[in-house]
Amino acid sequence: MNKAELVSKMAEKSELTKKEAEAALNAFMQSVQEALVNDEKVQLVGFGTFETRERAARQGRNPRNPEEVIDIPASKAPVFKAGKGLKDIVNG
Repeated sequence: MNKAELVSKMAEKSELTKKEAEAALNAFMQSVQEALVNDEKVQLVGFGTFETRERAARQGRNPRNPEEVIDIPASKAPVFKAGKGLKDIVNG
């Protein structure tokens, strides 16, 4: 499902126009992004949790030239962990 299909489904289920549903989805995504940038966790009980995790600096190798070592800097990675309710629904 892509964004347009999700907006259509949201509009259908919530009885909003597609424009209103897209605005709501964009506001949700922007709010989650802002929270993650500020190192905050977003918990939606029954659905899941959005958070960031630290990735330590490490060394990697170029697959084309295995002898060449590349320094990979530390970074933050966004992570989604599904909640029990969502897992139960997906697993039937």
